[in-house]
Amino acid sequence: MSSDILDPVADDLTALNINLKKMVGAKHPVLYAAAEHLFNAGGKRIRPAIVLLVAQATLKEVNILPEHRRLAEITEIIHTASLMHDDVVDECQTRRGVDTVHSTFGTKTAVLAGDFLFAQSSWYLANLNNLEVVKTISKVITDFAEGEIRQGISSFDGSMSIDDYIEKSFYKTASLIAASCKGASMLSSPDTKMQSDFYLYGKHIGLAFQIIDDILDVVGSSKSLGKPAGIDLNNGNLTSPLFFALEESSELQNIINREFQNRKDIYHVIHIIKETNGLEKAKDLAEEHIQAALNVLNNKYESIAINTLRLIGNYILYRIN
Repeated sequence: MSSDILDPVADDLTALNINLKKMVGAKHPVLYAAAEHLFNAGGKRIRPAIVLLVAQATLKEVNILPEHRRLAEITEIIHTASLMHDDVVDECQTRRGVDTVHSTFGTKTAVLAGDFLFAQSSWYLANLNNLEVVKTISKVITDFAEGEIRQGISSFDGSMSIDDYIEKSFYKTASLIAASCKGASMLSSPDTKMQSDFYLYGKHIGLAFQIIDDILDVVGSSKSLGKPAGIDLNNGNLTSPLFFALEESSELQNIINREFQNRKDIYHVIHIIKETNGLEKAKDLAEEHIQAALNVLNNKYESIAINTLRLIGNYILYRIN
């Protein structure tokens, strides 16, 4: 992401990177090293940036609250924990250009480190002393598990609908962004309509982000995706570009039915998707969700932070251009 887009929260993001390592606080050096390994791998910090921007957009004062900063940190810890577990489930060997936690420290340590980070995030969440925010954010951890289970039982299931895919994408990605946007506005104001607006903004931005990730799994590089291209499809995670391509290719259905048994099946599938309108239709779907997110903000809220939240929608699309 262009660094100047996030100028309104640049100082807070710098502080966040320092605090994340302090917050891990694991007494066992292996747990600490596993968590630090993934934090050091960088990442876009898009989720905490959005939380901080929503905080700015929903407060009348200039300065955001310490609780907003802590919520941004909690959001990134929850996201990091989910990545550790994702990489184990997907048997992914690299993440953001470095070896994954489970390939470096072993599967058992990666699972336990992910569990530890979820537990730490829950402890910090409770210490916000805001029951409604606790309820909103803690539901996300349940959603992650639900999303992983849905993904597991629907592996190579060509009968899934695009609505099933959107629902699974909500649980796996959009739930955290939606809930943390709502949580940030809850910390700012008791205005439930505003809380609902920012929840919807986060939901649609999160869905667009996942759809673009799925496009990048077909066309992208490891650098832009953070993990090797094609890995989601190869694991049987059927995504929007493939669903749309299925409408045009019966051959694709046959390859899915045999669950990519042949070594070159994944390359053949990617080639077929590129030959159809699958990628274009998936991009259109992402644009629809970005537009839905922007529509929530239009004519209701105006500030530098709101303008930046709009730009984030453009940035998400820019990832595939």
